[in-house]
Amino acid sequence: MNGYPLLTILIFLPLATGLCLLPVWRCSDKLRQIAMGGALLELLLACLCWPVAQWPQAGAPAGFFLYQDLPWIAEFGIRYTLGMDGISLLLVMLTAFITMVAMLTSRHSITDRPGLHYLLILAMESGIMGVFLSLDLFLFYLFWELMLIPMFFLIGIWGHGRRIYSAIKFFLFTLVGSLLMLLAIIAIYLMHASQTGVHTFNLFSLAGTVVPHAAGLWLYSALLLAFAIKFPIFPLHTWLPDAHTDAPTAGSVILAGLLLKTGAYGLVRFGYPLFPDAAKTLTPLLLTLAVTGILYASWVAFAQRDMKRLVAYSSVGHMGFVALGIAAWTPVALSGAILQMVNHGVTTSALFAMIGMLDERTHSREISDYGGVWGKAPVLAFFFVLFAMASAGLPGLNNFVGEFLILTGSFKISHLAVILGFLGVILPLVYTVRLIQELLFQEERKPLTIPDLSVMECSMLAVMAAIDIYLGLHPAPLLDMLHTPVSILAGGAG
Repeated sequence: MNGYPLLTILIFLPLATGLCLLPVWRCSDKLRQIAMGGALLELLLACLCWPVAQWPQAGAPAGFFLYQDLPWIAEFGIRYTLGMDGISLLLVMLTAFITMVAMLTSRHSITDRPGLHYLLILAMESGIMGVFLSLDLFLFYLFWELMLIPMFFLIGIWGHGRRIYSAIKFFLFTLVGSLLMLLAIIAIYLMHASQTGVHTFNLFSLAGTVVPHAAGLWLYSALLLAFAIKFPIFPLHTWLPDAHTDAPTAGSVILAGLLLKTGAYGLVRFGYPLFPDAAKTLTPLLLTLAVTGILYASWVAFAQRDMKRLVAYSSVGHMGFVALGIAAWTPVALSGAILQMVNHGVTTSALFAMIGMLDERTHSREISDYGGVWGKAPVLAFFFVLFAMASAGLPGLNNFVGEFLILTGSFKISHLAVILGFLGVILPLVYTVRLIQELLFQEERKPLTIPDLSVMECSMLAVMAAIDIYLGLHPAPLLDMLHTPVSILAGGAG
């Protein structure tokens, strides 16, 4: 299995599973069985890559242990180039796991056109896998577009409230980002061709292009804007609360758990390696935006009365920490940023899944409607407290490790940014404790019927809780996996 077919299978197995749904389009039970089976097989294959990492494939670039390079459109120098290093591995495993969670949350809540719903989720998984594994910029752009379209339809068809408005807003923001990215990719492609006579979209070849400083600033700014929209970095985050609020539960889970990570990944994999000098010049700008986002999102989250909007704004703050770690670009901060992407993906997806469970039971997400949930559904309340505390960065749980590494690794770059970032660690504790108190322990304000978790819901959340606790107590295996690729990236940019 230590060969290139594994990467191709990882990308296209979900899409192939989705196409297998077509013959049983009218049979809901078979649809779910096939979709769940495909998602579970994808998760097993993703986990299989962990032991494969111990035996790097011959001929793979430095830091990569799986690699595939085949000619595709020779006239334009476009190749089918895939690779997996420790960074890609963690995000591929996260993608397979969160997609499985999204499938489970849709099991009972989606009764209208379930076949199309599962097909879109699986197509989106293929696109996200492609983003995390592509080493050819043209291929990366294709997968980037593929993952966006299914989310537009998920929000527009199965969303709530102003779902059309939110879907269009999401589409327009991401479309602008995509066009900026395309312009930057074409520009550096032509620049490389004029210098070497070789037309290629290969990341490692383009990284050797000599880019004048002024041109590098423009091109890096275009990539930064494209990725910052998806992060989302303040002030480009405004599409996210609306999309989260109106998306179905599965959409919110994938948005928080995966799509936000693609922007951060793009900046780490492509933005800095292609334009290291421009990235270094604009580091103060990224630091400022990251810290502003952390503080602003925490402040706005405190004022929210809709649980989904509260968690959405908290996501903006948490991703601000990721931006801070990337901006610092030291090995410790960068490792913390990537680890925090995984932590945030698991924890926030769990919170959105639980809010979806409450919404299914009570048809309300307003905090003011709740109270006394601990007495009605103690198992549900226990998991909610655990994930909320993990999200707030409680020591012993996963988010604390990521934020600690980011702040520690950023200290020598900017003392002020770390001090202000530390306030962003405290503020989430304030609104999280208030949310827990009002939701679970305050006197009941409406006679809501809240059945406790089912066996399936409890099992899913138990696995996510185990990951949160394990990564909080013993993150060393993940940090070891990140050591080599992060050292190569940080060294290259220095």
